Amino acid sequence: MSSTQPHGFGAGREKHDVGHEPVGELVQQASQQLTELVRGEMKLAQAEMTEKGKRYGRSGSLFGGASLVGFLMLQALVAGVIAAVALVVPVWAAALIVTAVLGVIAAVLALSGKKQAGKAAPPTPQSTIENVKADVAEIKRSAHR
Repeated sequence: MSSTQPHGFGAGREKHDVGHEPVGELVQQASQQLTELVRGEMKLAQAEMTEKGKRYGRSGSLFGGASLVGFLMLQALVAGVIAAVALVVPVWAAALIVTAVLGVIAAVLALSGKKQAGKAAPPTPQSTIENVKADVAEIKRSAHR
């Protein structure tokens, strides 16, 4: 049989007429393309989350170092404040007053931090989610043609 003969039952086909593929073959191609698309989006999400994780790790290290130095600075400041208050009251009373003030400040900061943590957006792969939504919309639009 020649490849130029019309497609029929049992006819050996070497070429396809564009736009005349059997439905089963089209479904198989669509399934394969959808699988490749999902795998690609999963790889993109993984790469995006890996990059975000690295950035969070670096920023956490820098914040940790800054916190340590800031803590040392505050210790020196507290010692200075206690010494200044000790000029007016006994040293033990000055230390107690400064400790109480620091406790109030710590409580206010903790409550503010808790409030901000509640408002924080979850760390999600936003661009991947947008791509998947666009892909789904395109598939739906193509299916309605």
